[in-house]
Amino acid sequence: MRDPDISVVICVYTEDRWEDILAAVSSVRAQSRPALETLLVVDHNPALLDRLAKEYKEYEKYGGIEEDGEAGRPGAVRVLANAGPRGLSAGRNTGIAASRGEVIAFLDDDAVAERDWLRRFAEGYADPRVMAVGGRTMPIWASGRRPDWFPEEFDWVVGCTYKGLPPGRVRVRNVLGGNASFHRTAFDLAGGFATGIGRDGDKRPLGCEETELCIRLTRARPDAVLLIDDRAVIHHRVPEAREHFGYFRTRAYAEGLSKALVARSVGADKGLESERRYATRVLPAGVARGLRDALLARPGGAGRAGAIVAGVLTAAGGYLVGSVRARRGGATFSVAEIERGRDE
Repeated sequence: MRDPDISVVICVYTEDRWEDILAAVSSVRAQSRPALETLLVVDHNPALLDRLAKEYKEYEKYGGIEEDGEAGRPGAVRVLANAGPRGLSAGRNTGIAASRGEVIAFLDDDAVAERDWLRRFAEGYADPRVMAVGGRTMPIWASGRRPDWFPEEFDWVVGCTYKGLPPGRVRVRNVLGGNASFHRTAFDLAGGFATGIGRDGDKRPLGCEETELCIRLTRARPDAVLLIDDRAVIHHRVPEAREHFGYFRTRAYAEGLSKALVARSVGADKGLESERRYATRVLPAGVARGLRDALLARPGGAGRAGAIVAGVLTAAGGYLVGSVRARRGGATFSVAEIERGRDE
């Protein structure tokens, strides 16, 4: 397969992240393997939409292309309004529908990509069976360093790659949405991201929409290959409010709620396949390390062991509550078909 054109979608929702948004776009424009375009999808925030449209007006069609037409420059930056209901899933679907690339990559609005991020994604699609390639997400702690009590096994709480994922370029059940790419064919086969599962601004720290999509994709095409390449690196900001146990607990509970929706959509066997290994192998090893560190008087050992146990119990509670709600019809979601609206 030839080197695919890649569109990058960044979903944004608040002016509070203005500097982060500009940094995210700049990191895409600095890629060693240029993106075809960057699409900023604004989630029902007219003020932010107008501000970004003015900021990137000169880049809308010919962003970064020099007057002499020098090759290898980044492509356009396009600013769009979320055409669906409020939330991350609908924003991503809007970006997919408007994009022109053969591959669509997703970057969080408070993250920056390393220079070879898109190059590593593109390499994964040399195999025509590959439908998705994800990468490694590293935390940037607002306090300057990881809290002593915060276990690496739970870095997914702050949207980052967690301890227990295999290293290198490996086949996985699902990629992680803030640092991921999909071949356009994936959305033709499986539809878009399901609304009602993912985030809605800061109102509820839910997730798992990419997990549900990936499982749905491999059901639609059983020979599909999904990869994570840990050389495709981004750095994700962790605000101070998310460094506290209160957020940790809230996010773990929300993950349980989300997993219940995923299980409802694709069945518990697939919906919890990776989680069983994580819960029976990765987490017990993490508790053992924490207790060992405590015995050796290393900072935070007991806290990390306790946080792992608390995180598991809280997520399990969320899953039980979410399962009851799903059975009673109290939680709904829908899978969007992607209607292509590309400029030809």
